[in-house]
Amino acid sequence: MKTILLRPEDYTRSPWKNGGGTFTDIAGAWRADAAARDWSSLLWRFASTPIVAPGPFSHMPGIDRLQMVVNGRGLVLKSPTQEFDEREPFTTVRFTGEMEIVTALEQGPVEVVNLMARRGAAEIELVALREPGERRLAAGTHLVYAAHGDCRIRLDGEEFSLSHEDTLKVELAAVSQLALVSGLAVLGSVRLLG
Repeated sequence: MKTILLRPEDYTRSPWKNGGGTFTDIAGAWRADAAARDWSSLLWRFASTPIVAPGPFSHMPGIDRLQMVVNGRGLVLKSPTQEFDEREPFTTVRFTGEMEIVTALEQGPVEVVNLMARRGAAEIELVALREPGERRLAAGTHLVYAAHGDCRIRLDGEEFSLSHEDTLKVELAAVSQLALVSGLAVLGSVRLLG
């Protein structure tokens, strides 16, 4: 097991693919043989971003996306064929980067976290840990994000305290046990394929 505590000052900023806003990049991975870290070489990315006005989402062919509101409420994602309801915070929605999506903000601006992955390169999961308790973590990369105030977790018996917006990046070679001790956290999990 390898752990790295990432703090907000470690995060970088980058523009949305369509230029309509800015991501706060928390963690990610790109193909090792790529000349540049860009959308075409992306394997996975964990980021937060404000959505302050209704508008279109970026077109991201080949990318699977998970999203969750962590601040504010009332977000709905609308595509020509369906709606994704994120009106309540800490609800995860899954959609593909090819979908034409426009946001509706029913109660003002929101802050969301996104976990994105190249289809076929990784499997991803995004869940809110709201109640103290344990859960099994598979081998892979896990990101525990203190999205809403401070929190404490226990990982295989070792305790970690995270301040608001800190992220504990955990690399696991084998199954492990994670427990939320106090507070609220968002857990992003990535398992590379192949």
